Amino acid sequence: MKIAILGHSGSGKSTLARQLGEKYGLPVLHFDSIHFLPGWVETDRPSKREKVNAFLDENPEGWVMDGNYFKICAQRRFAEADHILYLDFPRRVCLPRVLKRWLAYRGKTRPDMAPGCDEKVDREFLLWVLRDGRSPEKLADFEAIKQQYPNKFHHFKSPKQLKKELFL
Repeated sequence: MKIAILGHSGSGKSTLARQLGEKYGLPVLHFDSIHFLPGWVETDRPSKREKVNAFLDENPEGWVMDGNYFKICAQRRFAEADHILYLDFPRRVCLPRVLKRWLAYRGKTRPDMAPGCDEKVDREFLLWVLRDGRSPEKLADFEAIKQQYPNKFHHFKSPKQLKKELFL
């Protein structure tokens, strides 16, 4: 089974990826762990593509990947995925989750992040959660994936719906 998880910041993509990886015994790739170098320095796109392609090549039987990054091997990973899960939760769900995560990991690196990327919440990230990550362009990216892969695209609008439909 191959599962790609998309969604807004704070929707629980990484948590769900870990849960599904454990449940089905699948390797998990968190895009945030390959997106940044220590100190929140963004890695170059060819390096990210190389890591994602290597992960896909090394795990032909199954995997779980969480993260949007539509410019990184999107065509391949969505084409190969058996299921594409889109966590489209409202801001009123995502923002408290982001703040709870920040309190839990403040001054530490989350397990799904690159080493040296200590948890932070700054003005730029809050704007991303509340506005920029839901821009018409970003929403159009999700819609394009839905249109291209309608038979394997699963759109979840609440944590309750996700739990009910995935039996978590």
